[in-house]
Amino acid sequence: MEWLAFALVILLLLAILACVAALLLRRSDLTPLHARIEAVERSLDRLDRTQREELTTGRREIREELERIRHTVDEKLETTLQRRLSESFRRVSERLEQVYRGLGEMQTLALEVGDVKRALTNVKTRGMWGEVQAGALLDDVLTPDQFARNVAVTGTAERVEFAIRMPGESGHPVWLPLDAKFPMEDYLRLVEASEKGDATAVEVHARRLENRVRDCAQTISRKYLAPPLTTDFAILYLPTESLFAEVLRRPGLVEALQHEFRVTIAGPTTLGAFLNSLRMGFRTLAIQQRSGEVWGLLGEVKTEFARYAEILEKVQRKLQEAAATVDTGLTRTRAIERKLRDVSELPAPPD
Repeated sequence: MEWLAFALVILLLLAILACVAALLLRRSDLTPLHARIEAVERSLDRLDRTQREELTTGRREIREELERIRHTVDEKLETTLQRRLSESFRRVSERLEQVYRGLGEMQTLALEVGDVKRALTNVKTRGMWGEVQAGALLDDVLTPDQFARNVAVTGTAERVEFAIRMPGESGHPVWLPLDAKFPMEDYLRLVEASEKGDATAVEVHARRLENRVRDCAQTISRKYLAPPLTTDFAILYLPTESLFAEVLRRPGLVEALQHEFRVTIAGPTTLGAFLNSLRMGFRTLAIQQRSGEVWGLLGEVKTEFARYAEILEKVQRKLQEAAATVDTGLTRTRAIERKLRDVSELPAPPD
């Protein structure tokens, strides 16, 4: 780009010199034309040599500068590449260490799951786990005076795990029985058969699970339902959503349990929603029971407010009488002042 600029400068100078020469030729005939042309040519030759030398020098400097830049760029690229490779290897090493730690944690988790599975194979342990889960839901949603544990709801020795205290007549509660069941063996056999793709085994174990749930519902109905001491239905709680979904998949099972045994199936989510609706109902009932007291209190407030209005009227009359007395006093004061205008003031006593 620099030699193009130099060339443009040379052309511009040539044009200027040509114009100057033309003007000189027109204005003066004393200077020989050839001498001037030769002088111009010598000047142009010197200018051309100067420009060529400068261009050569500039190109050499540019090549040297480019070479230095290339070396600098190569060094920086190599340094950056080495640094990034080192960082990449370090990150890969850290990820591998995390993977190894994750594998160790997964092995530990697998052992813990195995322990949990062995614990849940015990019928008593499963029952306690379902009872604890149902109790936690009740504690989270309801207040302690709205449910009870291990209640003899029918007046016999049979005690249900949980019973929700519903409002009854004459202040006597009506109990809603809630019992947790966990038929894990039949469900696990059904899951294993489904994973193996054995349709016959799936149907067999599904029927066994259905019969087991029917037996649980029949037991709850026989032991814990006794209207009017209890509600006319009870809740069978299944502590896992997968088990609850499998029971819902059986055609007509839920409807049959409700119709034959008056037992409703509930999973963790369903039971939580049901308890929340009960809580809102309890609040509405409490508001209705307190509404009579509120109206009575409002009547008392109205009576007292009427008395307060009478007292304010008496105070207003007294204030008016006091204002009239003050006005009379002011009038008498101004009359006395008029009388005293002609009285000479006494001289001040000497110090």
